[in-house]
Amino acid sequence: MKKGLFIVFEGGEGSGKTTAIEEVYKWLIEEGIKCIQTREPGGIKISEQIRQVILNKENVMMEARTEALLYAAARRQHLVEKVIPALEKGVIVLCDRFIDSSLAYQGYARNLGIEEVMSINKFAIGEYMPDISILFDLDPKIGLERISNNNSREINRLDLEELDFHQKVRDGYNIVYERNKDRIIKIDAEQSKENVIKQIKSILDSKIKSLIN
Repeated sequence: MKKGLFIVFEGGEGSGKTTAIEEVYKWLIEEGIKCIQTREPGGIKISEQIRQVILNKENVMMEARTEALLYAAARRQHLVEKVIPALEKGVIVLCDRFIDSSLAYQGYARNLGIEEVMSINKFAIGEYMPDISILFDLDPKIGLERISNNNSREINRLDLEELDFHQKVRDGYNIVYERNKDRIIKIDAEQSKENVIKQIKSILDSKIKSLIN
């Protein structure tokens, strides 16, 4: 039985979720709450190695099912090696991406089918799902413009996709959201960073207090 809280940040490229997760992590630490910050694909050595393969700009020949399977493999290792042990210790886990990314990117945008990609990932994760998923909804054109203006961010293989692909990712996320409103909270990521962080803190505050009290 897990004791911690599994909070996932989702969204398209340039939506600001990575910046937000860092701010939320700092806030929780200042509040004296045990938490860790991690990411997918990655978070531990094996999964980071798989990440390098997936996001390498030279791997343009990667087939969609190969991509989906690599994400699921990285997810499994990360889950059993880092996420589950932390949750069992009562730690809050803040994760940059999880299963909804695969459903939106590979399931919908790559046309593999949301249900088909879900079945692959169910084998990988078993019964472990996020307690809360925060979806950063943003016009992909704005997200890609943010990336192009961010000199500190390394451009990866997915960033090189056409705008139409990123629009399909957004559409895929919205389909997943409509099916999982009990778990996914959607926020307008076009707001200022300050407003986004304030909204996330408000969402999480009562959830976390109920956990630790």
